[in-house]
Amino acid sequence: MEKIIPDSWRVQSKPDYFCPGCGHGIILKQLGYAIDELGIQGKTTFGIDIGCSLLAWNFFDVDTIQTHHGRTTPVMVGYKMSKPGRIAIAYMGDGGGYAIGLQSLIHACFRNDSITVILVNNGNYAMTGGQMAPTTRPGEITATTPDGNLSGFGEGFKGPELLTNVAAKNAYIARATVSKPLILRNTLMKALKNQTENKAFSFVEVLSICPTNWKMNAKQCFSRLSEDESYYAPGELSGKENNAKN
Repeated sequence: MEKIIPDSWRVQSKPDYFCPGCGHGIILKQLGYAIDELGIQGKTTFGIDIGCSLLAWNFFDVDTIQTHHGRTTPVMVGYKMSKPGRIAIAYMGDGGGYAIGLQSLIHACFRNDSITVILVNNGNYAMTGGQMAPTTRPGEITATTPDGNLSGFGEGFKGPELLTNVAAKNAYIARATVSKPLILRNTLMKALKNQTENKAFSFVEVLSICPTNWKMNAKQCFSRLSEDESYYAPGELSGKENNAKN
C-alpha cells in the first residue's frame, strides 16, 4: 500500500504554505514519490525560484537552494558543474522560466546541461496577485487584464515546443498535468532518470490550477484546466527513444 506522505518530504513543515487547493501540492507529492522510488533522496539538491515555488523551501528533506527570480536554472547548472555526482532539480513557475528566466532555460537546454527543470504553468503570476503571464491565453481574466487578455499579445507561450528546437537528441522534454497525477509521477521519474542515466537535460512543464487567482472552486478549476490541456497538449515532445527502455 502506498504511503500517504512520501519519505522524502520534510514532515515537520506540513501543513505547507501554499493556498488551499493549489496545484503545487499535487506536483510536489508526485515528485516526492518519484524521488523515493528512485532512491535518490540523499543525492538530490532542490533549487527553487522566487514566486509560489519559493513556498517549497522546506518542503523536502533534501538540500535546498533558494535563488533569485528567474535564476534557478543557471544556479542549478553551476551547482551541477561543481558537484556532478549530485542530482540537480530546478523548480519554478511560468514567470521565472518563460519571462525573466527564458534566456537561461534555452541555453541550458542548448548546452544539454545535466539538470532536471520542472516548470509549473498556471497561466498567471500567482505570488504577486495573479497578473498576466507569458502563458495567459487570449480572453483570460487576470489582475492586469480585467476585461480578458487581448489576442494582440499572442497565444499562450509553449515552452516545451520551443525547447525541442535546440534540444540534444538525448534530452527529455515533456508536458504533464495535475489532472493525471500518476502520469505526472511517471513523467518526473523519466526526467530524473534522463539526468542520472543519460547525463542529459530534462524539462517537464506541468499544467496546474490556481484557485485563489482564478477565483474558482475545485470543479471550476479542473474544468478550466481541461481547456488548457486542449491547447497545451500533455505528452512527451522529445526524448521518447531515450526513455523507452525505462
